[in-house]
Amino acid sequence: MFLTPKPRSIRFLCRPEDDGVIPPPVPAKTFMPDWFRKLPAVDPEKLSTGDNGLTVKRCMPFLDAMTAGWIIRLPATVRMEISDGGKKVDTAWDFDRTLVSNHGAHQVAGNPRAPLPPCKFHNYWSIRTPPGWSCLFVQPLNRPNGIFEIVSGVVDTDSYTAEIHFPFFATGTDGLHIIEKGAPIAQVISFERKALELSADIRAEREDEKPDRTRVFRNTISTDGWYRRSARAQR
Repeated sequence: MFLTPKPRSIRFLCRPEDDGVIPPPVPAKTFMPDWFRKLPAVDPEKLSTGDNGLTVKRCMPFLDAMTAGWIIRLPATVRMEISDGGKKVDTAWDFDRTLVSNHGAHQVAGNPRAPLPPCKFHNYWSIRTPPGWSCLFVQPLNRPNGIFEIVSGVVDTDSYTAEIHFPFFATGTDGLHIIEKGAPIAQVISFERKALELSADIRAEREDEKPDRTRVFRNTISTDGWYRRSARAQR
């Protein structure tokens, strides 16, 4: 008898009283920013014999980064007042849970963002992955918002099942900023930890390896947006 392997999945769990109240995580590929959705794949004003007019919408590396994993969204609207050139950050909200708190500046003394104070978004989703899998948490990739930038981190979500909060720096201009409920605050990308154990082979390429590099490059420049799609098709 052959046993069907259990499908690998990531679980996002919230407290029962939060179900239907706080925005659920969504696949990053379903949460594309308006500017990207409106951007044409080819700019007709740039298209000419000397310019293919391609935009970043045809750049698979850019798109794959944006669509990887899941997006965690802000539980409720936050009012953020930035002042004194970013050295002071005050926040308020009308929700019945803490949404933002502060870290001590001494915890990141000498960091490149100084003198901006380190803050923290509170997240009310716990995340669980299969054994051997962790999650990378980053600022939503290729989605700068001009107000804040979270600090990246990796958590072993197969064993750490408590809620994970997101340290950040307020990067906006002085003034009042409204961050709406449901705004993307973090991108979650799961990965198998053993993939980090790959050894490196660092050297000059051999003659028999050059043709493959040349073929891939020539295919890339011979058509629009070749990259990954054709690379996989030719394997």
